[in-house]
Amino acid sequence: MDDNERRAGGDTQRRKVLGNAWVDKSAAGRNSFNADFLDLITRYAWGEIWTRPHFEERTRRVLVIGTMLALGQWDEFRMHVRAALTEGGFTADDIKEILLQQAIYCGVPAANHATKEAAAVLKELGLLES
Repeated sequence: MDDNERRAGGDTQRRKVLGNAWVDKSAAGRNSFNADFLDLITRYAWGEIWTRPHFEERTRRVLVIGTMLALGQWDEFRMHVRAALTEGGFTADDIKEILLQQAIYCGVPAANHATKEAAAVLKELGLLES
């Protein structure tokens, strides 16, 4: 596979996972400084890793949400929680179970913060009452 095929496949996969609106918003923010980075993640994160056949998309989503919690990468965490809920067929209970599992392996403080971040996303999406 060449870079053009990887880029096209990556864009397709990224849109499938994150949704067209999110990817279009990201593309609108492309500039001379970040263009190479956006191309890199499209080709490799999305075009190479997310398209590998071993794990299905749901498992990859769980892994990414758990990893972003573990690393404290809250922007990416919120993005992937939102995408799991809006594009991936996840429920609030699915997200809650990921956070409970990660509390044991990543620590209660990280899971506590993740719970607050996830609740904010759920509220934004109208999936959590006040």
